[in-house]
Amino acid sequence: MNLALIGFGNVGRSLARLLCRKRREFPFRITGIHTLRHGTALDPNGLGENPSFGPPAASIADFLDASNADGAVELTTLNPFTGEPAISHIRAGIARGMHVVTANKGPIAQAFSTLRAEAEAAQVQFRFESTVMDGAPVFNLWRSNLPGVQVLGFAGALNSTSKVVIETMEQGGSFEDGLAAARSLGITEADGAYDAEGWDSAAKTAALANVLLDAHTTTQQVPTRGITRLTPERVQAIVRQGKTVRLISRGRRTKAGVSLRVRAEVLERSDILASGRGTSNVILFHTDLMGTFGSVSVNPGVEQTAYGVFSDLVSLLPDR
Repeated sequence: MNLALIGFGNVGRSLARLLCRKRREFPFRITGIHTLRHGTALDPNGLGENPSFGPPAASIADFLDASNADGAVELTTLNPFTGEPAISHIRAGIARGMHVVTANKGPIAQAFSTLRAEAEAAQVQFRFESTVMDGAPVFNLWRSNLPGVQVLGFAGALNSTSKVVIETMEQGGSFEDGLAAARSLGITEADGAYDAEGWDSAAKTAALANVLLDAHTTTQQVPTRGITRLTPERVQAIVRQGKTVRLISRGRRTKAGVSLRVRAEVLERSDILASGRGTSNVILFHTDLMGTFGSVSVNPGVEQTAYGVFSDLVSLLPDR
């Protein structure tokens, strides 16, 4: 299967390495890479881990046409409020009969039902496993392993940057120290305010709600309050009470519809949602047939995000 990558940051480079490593088992070939910063690389015989870039293609449409690819992999940075330009990239791939995989949560938060309908009409697949819990199975779990189970709600600590900031303040550092520590780990969004103000979590909440609760919502419709009001003094007072703070995403079905929110919540340290430290993420699902169960991703890095994309690509192969 020939692949066209749109975006080639940390996740894209990690994915390229993974595809090269697994080439004998899984027949993927990157025939095109397009970036705003580096330009465009094309090779019908396949690009390696360190491609040479030339001038940028005139448009995404021109790039996809020139790539001769069967699938498009959308890996650009998040815009939680519009989902662009990722939404347009995904639509361009679908319009050309390409399967599309993305790690960008913006399109799932802002336009999931529309993109799903367009993919179905074009008879192509649209996958997005890495958008919420890096490579840990969330959407593929429901797609493949839980027939007949309805999601009633969810709760998760899904933003790594906020955990690092809070833990830094618990240890006596400042908010800015924590944000700098998160940046040094390479886990912040391109705009760190998206993490601190809760918009990354809100986008993940909307994405989960759209896919699992059929919510037809957007990031802006999720009531959100981030961690920017927290101070070291407040955080350390909470620690002295034997508690901690986590930025929590919640969603649930109600008689009036789907209720969603993102809040910095004070939790007992024994709370499952407080168990994830550092870059670790935790999510719980409340269901009709399976009760409450969850998933933990322990200190994931860019390699796990790349694996989530890889797992989506493998699901597109015939007989998989």
